[in-house]
Amino acid sequence: MSWDDTEDTTIYEVVVNHEEQYSIWPADRDVPLGWNKVGKSGPKAECLAYIDEVWTDMRPLSLRKAMEAEQARQTD
Repeated sequence: MSWDDTEDTTIYEVVVNHEEQYSIWPADRDVPLGWNKVGKSGPKAECLAYIDEVWTDMRPLSLRKAMEAEQARQTD
């Protein structure tokens, strides 16, 4: 049996950073600095499906804020 044939039984945590970007991280490991758990954990597919639902705007928070500020300046 090769590595590709093994089922991923890892439990993951959904994590988010200060730019509101999402990722998954193995639940049995410490979350890297700058990332926080969002309270969702489970198998990889379940966590990725959750991220698909909640992460509807892929732009980093700082970019969204800059674009909003620029749009506000243009309408003033």
